[in-house]
Amino acid sequence: MLHGVPFMGDLLAPPNTLEVLLGNEAIARGALESGLNVAAAYPGTPSTEIGEALSKVAKKVGIYFEWSANEKVATEVAMGAAWSGLRSLTMMKHVGFNVASDAIFTLTYAGVTGAMVIVSADDPHAHSSQNEQDNRHYAEAAGLPMLEPYNPQEAKDYTKDAFEISAKYKIPVLVRTTTRINHQRAPVLLGEITAGPAKGEFEPPEPDRYLQVGKIARKHHHELLSKLKDIQMELAGTYARIEGPTDAEFGIITSGVAYAHAKESLRLVGIDAKVLKLGMTHPLPERTIGEFLSSVNAVMIVEELDPYLEMRIKAIAKDYAPDVEILGKLTGHMPRVGEYTMRTVLEGLSKATGVAPPVNFTEIDGRSAKILERIPPRPPVLCPACPHRSTGYALRRAAGRAAFMGDIGCYALLFEKPFRVEHVTHAMGSSIGLANGINISTERDTVALIGDSTFFHAGIPALINAVHNKRKMLVLIMDNRITAMTGHQPHPGTEFNAVGEEVPAIDIEKIVRSMGIDFVRVIDPYDHAETEKVIREALKRDGVSVIIAKRECALLTVGRLRREGKKIVPYRIDPEKCTYCRVCINTFACPAFVDTGKLVEIDPTVCFGCGACVQVCPYDAIEPQEGSLNWRKDGIGVGM
Repeated sequence: MLHGVPFMGDLLAPPNTLEVLLGNEAIARGALESGLNVAAAYPGTPSTEIGEALSKVAKKVGIYFEWSANEKVATEVAMGAAWSGLRSLTMMKHVGFNVASDAIFTLTYAGVTGAMVIVSADDPHAHSSQNEQDNRHYAEAAGLPMLEPYNPQEAKDYTKDAFEISAKYKIPVLVRTTTRINHQRAPVLLGEITAGPAKGEFEPPEPDRYLQVGKIARKHHHELLSKLKDIQMELAGTYARIEGPTDAEFGIITSGVAYAHAKESLRLVGIDAKVLKLGMTHPLPERTIGEFLSSVNAVMIVEELDPYLEMRIKAIAKDYAPDVEILGKLTGHMPRVGEYTMRTVLEGLSKATGVAPPVNFTEIDGRSAKILERIPPRPPVLCPACPHRSTGYALRRAAGRAAFMGDIGCYALLFEKPFRVEHVTHAMGSSIGLANGINISTERDTVALIGDSTFFHAGIPALINAVHNKRKMLVLIMDNRITAMTGHQPHPGTEFNAVGEEVPAIDIEKIVRSMGIDFVRVIDPYDHAETEKVIREALKRDGVSVIIAKRECALLTVGRLRREGKKIVPYRIDPEKCTYCRVCINTFACPAFVDTGKLVEIDPTVCFGCGACVQVCPYDAIEPQEGSLNWRKDGIGVGM
């Protein structure tokens, strides 16, 4: 699912049919058509739906899929399968590649005996990420052949090609996508789903193949460079396509979704230009690029994020066409920040050719500004009944002057008003690691906020470090019983796995206590008074204190209540008691509250009827209606 939205396409539709698929679904289908055996991942937007798609069909088609504890583990699961002669897939968002990179950089030396494909989903514009990292650099640094599709059809086809390249050259292959490829829907012509062997056999092709030490690693480095050279000579040119008039003096070199923007922009402005579309961007088809450069007077490089192609094409031009003018990011014609749109490319073409865009962007900007003036701002907010809101409310009251180290998850929104209990959002697990450093450097109370999935992903080593080095800090683990931000995937703390099977749940409290931490408390964040009391107590203690705020994601609770036939009855505000003090809005900020200008009301279409807000009103104006539940008093959603 895409954040709760059912898949539109049928991943198991018959061959030779057109099916409307999400780009991520197309990648999953391509893997199935390639005889996929094993897939593993950690959820991360914009890559998550690849795993979601595979998890729904894994049992039907006889493949293994898991949501792993983190991207490095997922990569190693896929490596083990590929070293056993099977075909494996791992996928991750761009920053997840950082976690997996330790294993991947050595994997390219070792190679594979089966086949292995790695999908990196980059996020230009940082729609759901902490940076705009360009993972094309990883392909060159690690020695990974890299394919870049520009639409869902190519996403499926290139995934299949990647498996064949991997099997032929015994090397992992990177399929690099971006958000607009992952989350684009389009008709995809399907091929035949093939089944690989159920089990492989671990038998290294030679005794030292997987022993990457000293002289062995140096030998394998040489082999890797030789493989990449063979791929460049034999394959890279086959993924390069030249379009447009052969006698055009102006050219464009592009790849990925930028190709689609470039093609449409050229059509709109009516410029005669040749286009070189690159499907394999590492290793690059040097001769094809060189000959293309020799055939034009000027060329514009259209690519998102870093000048990855531009820098390398400049180097190629020195040998093939030293006089050709190369335009792009380094010349100021194209931006380095943000996601490309039609406007981005049209404005770049206008700068390069002097041809005015077919639309007046100044006029459009003026109209847009007037519209935006009339639309109230809508910052992202936590869902109604979210337990993190209650945690943030109590934390602000109990520890308002502390240094708050945040982490990656829904609770990152606690940096917003009125909570302001996140000074930092950096990387998975960084909250506890950074709290170690802040505690060393200052006398300020230090609080690390981390979610349950993130704790399993990368929080445990940092907590061990804090205990061992006698730090003083509060670690607040916000356990909502699921990986919520990416669409409710399981993690090691849940009682079910990616395909719905019952599995042992790892108990966070037992892990924490096993480290020798004396102060460990499990609380219900809906109990605001108790939560405040425990936080204040924890901050007074020496050493590491851990509070586990345990209550399942409200969306899970609501879904279960509805499946059980229980009616969700909203709460109301008694207009006779409401003094319009706005404490509820200014301190709790549930989106169900509505400021009418005279009173505060609760929007019945938004309220989930949890009752957590009752404790917030100083005048007892918030009350249940007939049939309303009180999740805290009735024990609903606690410890699920």
